[in-house]
Amino acid sequence: QVQLVESGGGVVQAGGSLRLSCAASVSIFSINSMGWYRQAPGKQRELVAVITSIGLKNYADSAKGRFTISRDNAKNTMYLQMNSLEPEDTAVYYCGMLSRGNTYWGQGTQVTVSS
Repeated sequence: QVQLVESGGGVVQAGGSLRLSCAASVSIFSINSMGWYRQAPGKQRELVAVITSIGLKNYADSAKGRFTISRDNAKNTMYLQMNSLEPEDTAVYYCGMLSRGNTYWGQGTQVTVSS
């Protein structure tokens, strides 16, 4: 059974940084697509960043230049380094993984950015 566990969320002031982690219960070596998503209150879940098995990365416009997605296959862990955080980044952040036609989600981690 695939499990994803996010960590690293918290409360930070505007301009601050956080590093989110997503630990998978299975090997991610051959997982082609993993990503970070977020959902703010009253809004739909949206893509933040994705990374492929060969390290190709894609970011939402709101994340470009501020966030960096990475993965460590040896640790079965994906990361999201978030810098220059803004109050608009406040949301629950989820990691997602596409494997063999199935999509798996973590339970989410809350990120709150105060002004």
